[in-house]
Amino acid sequence: MSSVTSRAVLRRSRAFLGVTGPDAEDYLQRMVSNDVAALADGDACDALLLTAKARIIAPLRVVRRASDDFLVLTEPDLGEVVRSQLLRARFAAKVGIEPEEHESWLVLGGEELIDERPPGEEASEADFERWRIESGIPRWGSELDDRVLPAEAGLEGTHISFSKGCYPGQEPIARQHYRGKVNRRLRVLDTDGDVAPGDELVLDGKMVGRITSAVDGVALAYVRTEVPDHTRLQIAARSGSARLRSDANGDSE
Repeated sequence: MSSVTSRAVLRRSRAFLGVTGPDAEDYLQRMVSNDVAALADGDACDALLLTAKARIIAPLRVVRRASDDFLVLTEPDLGEVVRSQLLRARFAAKVGIEPEEHESWLVLGGEELIDERPPGEEASEADFERWRIESGIPRWGSELDDRVLPAEAGLEGTHISFSKGCYPGQEPIARQHYRGKVNRRLRVLDTDGDVAPGDELVLDGKMVGRITSAVDGVALAYVRTEVPDHTRLQIAARSGSARLRSDANGDSE
């Protein structure tokens, strides 16, 4: 980060939903992609709310507050989307799903805390964006939307359990994981020259990727999986170029 030299913290804009009641654990376990039943009180996990075809409705963070009490965090503009989706599928489950008001604080490179500002220097949005891009973390509206498969965004290891029971989207997620291969994957690139979201990446005259987020010198892009690590790509309609970093997911050839 350019301006933060000590531990950096950021107040995040979030929507919060309380999911409570005797069926709260069972209901969330059947609705989201990660194993919330395995959480101890006070623990949290990342998860996804998916369509039956495994398209992303919303990225989530689920905090277990008690045996029958969970707090679900999502993006500010997705709070009502998530609530409506959970209410629609609730049927006879004894569970309440209501908006709540909280503060969320993120330690860059560390934990996310609720209603507790951790010690450290407050980061700017620019600091956060550079850290996020350098870390290869996708963001809703930039790298994530309802056209993206979780495996393309590198979310399988952080947001999905392959040992839990069924949930919407589970079958195509498992099928892709065990028998398939994605055609593109989210990658971090070092860039030269002007770069902007939407720029196409070209190799040997063929479009092989597209920039989704960029700050000075580094960018995120979806790039075809057959493009090897460290390949230098041209940025279409610009004089700049970009070089692929090593793929943390190990799927680059």
